[in-house]
Amino acid sequence: MDRARLAVDYARRHRARFVDELCELIGFPSVSSDLRRKSDVERCAAWLADHLRRIGLADARVWRTSGHPLVWARRQGAAGAPTILIYGHYDVQPEGSREAWQTPPFRGTLRGDHLYGRGASDDKGQLFTHIKALESYLATSELPVNVVVLLDGEEEIGSPGLIKRMQQGSDALAADLIVISDTRIPSPERPALTYALRGNLQLELGVSGPARDVHAGYFGGSAPNPLQHLSGLVARLHAPDGRVAIDGFYRRVRAITPEERAYLVAVGPPDSAIVKTQGSPPARGDPGYSLYERTTARPGLTVTRVSTDGAGGPAAIPSRASARIDIRLVPDQQPTEIAELFRRWITGARDEGLRASVRLVAATPWVELPRRGAVPAAAAAAYQNAFGVQPVFLRSGGSIGVVSAFQRLLGIPIVLMGFGLPSDGAHGPNEKFHLPTFIRGLETSIWFMRNIGAIGGQQPR
Repeated sequence: MDRARLAVDYARRHRARFVDELCELIGFPSVSSDLRRKSDVERCAAWLADHLRRIGLADARVWRTSGHPLVWARRQGAAGAPTILIYGHYDVQPEGSREAWQTPPFRGTLRGDHLYGRGASDDKGQLFTHIKALESYLATSELPVNVVVLLDGEEEIGSPGLIKRMQQGSDALAADLIVISDTRIPSPERPALTYALRGNLQLELGVSGPARDVHAGYFGGSAPNPLQHLSGLVARLHAPDGRVAIDGFYRRVRAITPEERAYLVAVGPPDSAIVKTQGSPPARGDPGYSLYERTTARPGLTVTRVSTDGAGGPAAIPSRASARIDIRLVPDQQPTEIAELFRRWITGARDEGLRASVRLVAATPWVELPRRGAVPAAAAAAYQNAFGVQPVFLRSGGSIGVVSAFQRLLGIPIVLMGFGLPSDGAHGPNEKFHLPTFIRGLETSIWFMRNIGAIGGQQPR
């Protein structure tokens, strides 16, 4: 029998155990942005390394970085076969308000066909599809490819440790292609390969005034108010029609072709689906574009947080106020140029007695991947085997910072083979993963390795 079919049969027989193990993985509160949980991140890394060793990757180890650790493993398969680098991240976003969760965020909870918990979809569940695919092969025969497994503990904060290691060079990451499962598909019956990611520019806009908080009764109406000025700046970031009002913001935006637009209209989710999934439509902007195009192929600027540094209470004028600005970029916008345009715009909106500043928090370039070639074809065929239908190719409005770093520093083909659903609620309360899709994703990984192995010693492109 075909080795892939043996592996698929094994995976189906052990489905319940795989889900139990995923529940255990979700139980680690591996929040990379919270230093108080550093030990939890390290315990999660140790668990993953041990798990990889137990399924047959004997040299799995934890790599230390200046921040949170990486988990690395390698296994030689068929002689002369291509090497696949399997990337995923085990760190997660904070859980937010516990009251908003219907189940404990760091305890995998089964409810019907869904597994609930922080990281269930982003990205522990998705990376686990590949780990269990590896186990299914190794328990029944041998891998049809060589593999390098790389699990990141800092993806949610920009992967600084991994990017630094790649910049220094490492033969341990040598591979012929990279597969990443950290994206979405439209529905359980409609798989998708993602071929474009928007870039991300995170800025902090700060306004400072008095040296300390001052009494709103004694000084209200006379003292400059940082929060009030900041509110005015935020209100002017968008024109009345919703477009971003910063001069030059759209200058380099590359328009998609009529052919690509027609394709996206045919295969992308309808606007009503986007509204239903996200809870409400995006802010008005870019008139004449569909919501789907505006959230994937057009840039956007969103204010995600406003705060004050003062502790003077509700009856005090704060000495400083700040806003977090999230800017999504598309080809051919450059993060450094957009950041400079933003600074110039702020400089031109001064107010007497107040000082405005802009701090660069993070920058991630946009990504475009080819839709033709041996690697996308192998992934499409794998989806066909597991889901029974050919995948569509879609753009994503999200960003995965390490993908552009892989492009720049490793220069090998990348395939974004996602299994998350729009309704999974990633980064929000009650995050979940659809278990039938988890099993189909696992089977897709099995077939993908088989298909890449069939390429043989040729350089896959």
